[in-house]
Amino acid sequence: MRARIYQPARTAMSSGTAKTKEWVLDYAPASARDVDPLMGWTSSSDTQSQVRLKFPTKEAALDYAKENGIDVIVQEPKKRSANIRPGGYGENFATNRRGAWTH
Repeated sequence: MRARIYQPARTAMSSGTAKTKEWVLDYAPASARDVDPLMGWTSSSDTQSQVRLKFPTKEAALDYAKENGIDVIVQEPKKRSANIRPGGYGENFATNRRGAWTH
């Protein structure tokens, strides 16, 4: 059995970091999907591909994989850099602005 351990990225529709702190173990599909000739639905006899386990740390996920004899691939996350402006949001309303406030 092969699996992948990773930390999920944030969704494209949000700027927050919710649901990106935990680590996820996903099993690799063991068999290909089949197309039902009557309905056109895709199906598979592999039930492990539906399992997604969540862990608070990478070490906990690795320990679980080691205890259960799962061959894993760990993908390290690519952290985004913080966008911190000096003054932040309050700078928009500062009384010591150099230029005129046009809007």
